Amino acid sequence: MRIGTQISYSGGFAESVRDVVELEKAGLDVVTIPEAYSFDAVSQLGYVAAKTERVQLASGILQIYTRTPTLTAMTAAGLDFVSDGRFILGIGASGPQVVEGFHGVRYDAPLGRTREIVEICRQVWRRERVVHDGKHYQIPLPADQGTGLGKPLKIINHPVRERIPVQIAAIGPKNVALTAEIAEGWQPIFFHPERAAEVWGEALAEGRAKRDPSLGELDVAVGVPVAIGEDVGHMLDWVRPVVALYVGGMGARGKNFYNELACRYGYEAEAKLIQDLYLDGKKEEAAAAIPAELLEAISLVGPKGLVKERLAALRAAGVTTLQVTFLEPDPARRVGVVSELRELLS
Repeated sequence: MRIGTQISYSGGFAESVRDVVELEKAGLDVVTIPEAYSFDAVSQLGYVAAKTERVQLASGILQIYTRTPTLTAMTAAGLDFVSDGRFILGIGASGPQVVEGFHGVRYDAPLGRTREIVEICRQVWRRERVVHDGKHYQIPLPADQGTGLGKPLKIINHPVRERIPVQIAAIGPKNVALTAEIAEGWQPIFFHPERAAEVWGEALAEGRAKRDPSLGELDVAVGVPVAIGEDVGHMLDWVRPVVALYVGGMGARGKNFYNELACRYGYEAEAKLIQDLYLDGKKEEAAAAIPAELLEAISLVGPKGLVKERLAALRAAGVTTLQVTFLEPDPARRVGVVSELRELLS
């Protein structure tokens, strides 16, 4: 099982990168840069590429609507070049609140667009002249839709790799099935190992049945808050505001993918209460309403023995990469956490 971490998009970037440099020495395998509606991820990924030597770099995520498919491919190839072949292209649909509310772009057909984007990216990376006649993207643009001067082109540079790993953030059954079919990796959120098979097992099986063997095994990259020790139990409460934001506030009533996931885990009543409180402006009460059982399931917080048990549960559920959120405030202690996780996984 690989160990990664995600840099926060809300600030302290330079400090976080200094931490990553030290964590890389301790054996960190992957660092992920989010985008959301913060600073762009691409410039920051380039900065991290220059500051590191071995750790893989992933976007987590570039949403699919605001970059053309070929620009996404060019960007991935450029980041793979400056990192000497260490880039993982993490993509996802995000949600209508961000896509339409922040970018002013229509949110539609996430499944169809994702499939076509991955196909186009792989054409670009193979240095083929890009020709794509899909439902959502036509390259070159048909003559009756433009000047008629467009012609098939191939990327000028030679990409470091013709197959840059693609990782898709997905939690809905159809999107998870698509991910298991076409991507090298899958990024779920709030992964509950004991209930993952019930929620996603059928979708994963459906996608894997259509999977090209050349893609290899699906890398399942799961984000987990981590604190290891005898006196860290209180840190579990630090996870509450994040879960409350997603389950309660990341979307609208009737259109919140994370709230739907909590319902599929069996927390229908709690999910409704959390959302009602959050959207009414009662954020602290929403955080307090999150079931302790859910927090414990999606985290690695507690003594070594407990963390080892939870790691075994994650491994049994198919997790291959841990995306660690360090609850330890001390950067030096975080380096120790990576070493402890290595020891517990051995």
